[in-house]
Amino acid sequence: MRYDQMITLKNGKVCHLRNGMESDGQAVFDNFNLTHGETDYLLSYPDENSFDVVQESQFLKEKAESENEIEIVAVVDDAIVGTAGIGAIGTKYKTRHRARFGISVAKGYWGLGIGQALTAACIECARNAGYIQLELDVVADNVRALSMYKKAGFVGFGRNPKGFLSRIAGFQEVIYMRLEL
Repeated sequence: MRYDQMITLKNGKVCHLRNGMESDGQAVFDNFNLTHGETDYLLSYPDENSFDVVQESQFLKEKAESENEIEIVAVVDDAIVGTAGIGAIGTKYKTRHRARFGISVAKGYWGLGIGQALTAACIECARNAGYIQLELDVVADNVRALSMYKKAGFVGFGRNPKGFLSRIAGFQEVIYMRLEL
């Protein structure tokens, strides 16, 4: 699946949204570690990164060659400042209509429209891949993300009061959201 789009951010800079490529492995690895250390709302901490640079490069290569999954990078001033992607929930008949969505943007680039653009890009890709439902999990206290997801059409369908156990905040409630495509 391919994606390539240029957008103008709220600060006037240009952001290139495109497929992550094998050659982006180091930059995506570094961005993952940065973003996962800047907020307590993501699934893991930098020290829990299960990929090394070689594995990250291979992951990006596989996503770029996939017909129904994608990893999109947001590039500003030649630096990867965010990533988002969709992945199949399953390949069996009963679940192959569903995809999972994930996103992260470096804190220095919050509020510029990158998150909204990455979300819209992944929704478009999920539709083009033939998915019927796109799903995500969000920490209930993450008001900005929750607002962005609702604006994109996602609706909550359940809550887990002890969904995450944060090293900083203790238990965090997680909201399960879905978007019918």
